[in-house]
Amino acid sequence: MGRWPSKHVIGLTGNIATGKSVVRKMLEHLGAYGIDADTLAHRAVAKGAPGFSAVVQTFGEWILDPEGHIDRTKLARVVFGDAVALRRLEAIVHPLVSQAIDILVRRANQDVVVIEAIKLFESNLASSCDVVWVVHSTEELQVQRLVQKRKMSLNIAQQRVDAQPPQVDKLKLADVVIENNGSFDETWAQVQDHWAKLPKAEEPVPEPITPLLPGELHIRRGLPQDAQAIAAFISEISRGKRSLSRQDMMATFGQKAFHLIERDGQVAGAAGWQVENLVARIDELHFDSDPHWNKPFRF
Repeated sequence: MGRWPSKHVIGLTGNIATGKSVVRKMLEHLGAYGIDADTLAHRAVAKGAPGFSAVVQTFGEWILDPEGHIDRTKLARVVFGDAVALRRLEAIVHPLVSQAIDILVRRANQDVVVIEAIKLFESNLASSCDVVWVVHSTEELQVQRLVQKRKMSLNIAQQRVDAQPPQVDKLKLADVVIENNGSFDETWAQVQDHWAKLPKAEEPVPEPITPLLPGELHIRRGLPQDAQAIAAFISEISRGKRSLSRQDMMATFGQKAFHLIERDGQVAGAAGWQVENLVARIDELHFDSDPHWNKPFRF
């Protein structure tokens, strides 16, 4: 049993650009509460945060940008080329991240929590989890993703991949391995399969559903299986400005979630949103042109 007896906690890790965040988002779509430990680490050393002064005192004010924030590029140049400097940084950051994770796990309403952390084993966070999932990709795909998604040069991308510990080390410690070398659908199928095997609390008996009236609006969370309907809806209301395929939407589900507004069984609105450690934001909102938006909503 892990550190949190009332939860089933998945520790999710993998080397750079293997697709950890995509798998975390998939688990969130299935009902898990997601925590991004790497984002927490960045926030722990933000200006005014608990780790800010300690990092500046340790590495010097030269790592600050003109606005007085820590320049992560400057800091990275120091710690990623010096094992001693990296350990000093981790000694500041890891306890703060561990404390934040503990608070977030205990506050989560969901029974299943997934903690994404590239340093899951190095920070001893793995020992607090009930199960460890490792996402694996080929080195060629890792480099390709860094070039395409993070706009790195080919040489820099290769250096970043080469600087990672061997993937085989993580794979040996994994309870579950997700191979993320193919399509979103292929990875989604693996995640769904392993999700079905997780111990979860019994679902409460749902209350009887009152049938919707004609024209009544219904709001629900969108799932990857709705990708085709969402793609068709956004393509139609954009009047040619955006032409989305099912595969486009499946890839988008690896980055965000959607809520759908339905009317008479058809999509009438869609909101794309993201949540990172209790902070939610809507980054796209679409409605059709139907004039009857004064109808009641059913959640």
